[in-house]
Amino acid sequence: MSQQTNTRDAVVDYDRLAAPFRPIFERIAAGASAREKDHRLPHEEIRELAQAGFGALRVPVADGGLGASLPQLFALLTELAAADSNISQALRAHFAFVEDRLVAAPGPGRDTWLGRFVRGELVGNSWTEVGSVAVGDVLTKVSPDASLGRGGFRINGTKYYSTGSIYADWLDTYAERTDTGVRVIAAVSSRQPGVTHGDDWDGFGQQTTGTGTSTFRNAVVEEENLIDFDTRFKYQTAFYQVVLLAVLAGSVRAAEREFADEVRRRSRTFSHAASPVWREDPQILQVIGEVGAAGFAGEAIVEKAAHALESAYRAALDARAGRISTEREEEINDLAELASAEGQVALTPLAVNALSHAFDALAASATSTAKNLDRHWRNARTAGNHNPWVYKARLVGDRSVNGTELPRVWAIGAAK
Repeated sequence: MSQQTNTRDAVVDYDRLAAPFRPIFERIAAGASAREKDHRLPHEEIRELAQAGFGALRVPVADGGLGASLPQLFALLTELAAADSNISQALRAHFAFVEDRLVAAPGPGRDTWLGRFVRGELVGNSWTEVGSVAVGDVLTKVSPDASLGRGGFRINGTKYYSTGSIYADWLDTYAERTDTGVRVIAAVSSRQPGVTHGDDWDGFGQQTTGTGTSTFRNAVVEEENLIDFDTRFKYQTAFYQVVLLAVLAGSVRAAEREFADEVRRRSRTFSHAASPVWREDPQILQVIGEVGAAGFAGEAIVEKAAHALESAYRAALDARAGRISTEREEEINDLAELASAEGQVALTPLAVNALSHAFDALAASATSTAKNLDRHWRNARTAGNHNPWVYKARLVGDRSVNGTELPRVWAIGAAK
C-alpha cells in the first residue's frame, strides 16, 4: 500500500467528498433529540456512517479510502456535530488512531490497519485510569501468556472516559507491558470475552457518546497490536482538542438551525414586542443572527486549527523521509498545539455564551423539555469542560511572555 498520502494536488473536492454523507447527516439530525431523550445509543447511525466509508476519510485513495485532508475531515466532523454532536465526539478516538497509522512506518502492520478502516472497522478510546491513580501512573497491564503461543498477551485493567468504545471494533488502550515496562497502545479487539463496556457516563451533556467504563479481564491482544507509545504521532494532543472544537462549532450551528425553526413557527408575541409578528421582530432576528455569527466564528477557528494540523502531518512525513530535521518537525507540532489551545480558549466561552443567548429568541417556551433545546448548551458545556481551557489560557500566556512551549502530552490523575 502507498505511504504517500493526501498531497495538496490529490485531495478530493470538499463538496464531492461531503455529498454522500449529507443525506446520512440529515437522518441523524432528525432523530438526535429523541435519541437523547430516550437515551438510545446511535449504534445504527454510526454503523451507517462506517459502511459509507466515513471512518476511512483520511485513508489515501490508492489504499481504498477517500483521501481527505485534515481541513476536510474537520469540516465534515463539524457538519456531523451540527446533526448530532455526540456522534462526532464518539468518533474522536477512531480518527486519532487512523492518524497514527497514517504516519506510521510503511509495512504490513500499517497496511493491515488501513485495510480495516476501509472495511468499516472503528476504534474507540480507553486511556484514562479509574480512581485516584497518580498522574502519570498506568495500572492497566499487558503480560505475555505462553498458553497463547508466540506473541500472545493478556491485558487487565479498568478504564473510564472510554468515549466511543461501545460502538467500536477495536479499543485504543493505554497500558504498560509487564515484561519490558514499556508504555504501549494496545489495540484490543472489543468483541471478545474479557472485554466489557459500561454506558455509565453520568454527565448532563454528550450523553450518547458511548462514554463509560471499559474493563479488561485476561483479554487477548497480539504483540503486533502493541504499539510503543513513544512512537505515537506527535500532534495527537492538538488533534484530540480540535475534534472538541468541531463539536463546539457544530453545536452552535445546530442551535442556530433549531432556534430559527422555532422562531419561524411561533405565533404568539408580547404586547411590548418590537413587531406584531415574531419572525419579523428585529430584536429576535438579531439574537438568531448573533448565534449564527458565533457558528461562523467557530467554523473559522476549526478550519484554522485544522490547517495547522495538516502542516504537522506533512512535517511528520517529511521528517520520516529525511526532508526536514526533527527539530523543525517539533517546531511545526508546537504551532499546531498553539493553534488548538488558542482555538479552545476563544471558542469555549464563545460557544457556551452563544448557546445561552439563543434562549433569548424564544422567551419561556424555549425551556420546554419537550423541545429539548437545552441539549445544545449542555452538550457544548460538557465538551468545553474537557482539558480545562483556563489552563490552556495560562500556557498560551506563558508562551507569549516567557517563550515556554506548550506541553505535548497531557494526563489526568491524583496529585503525587
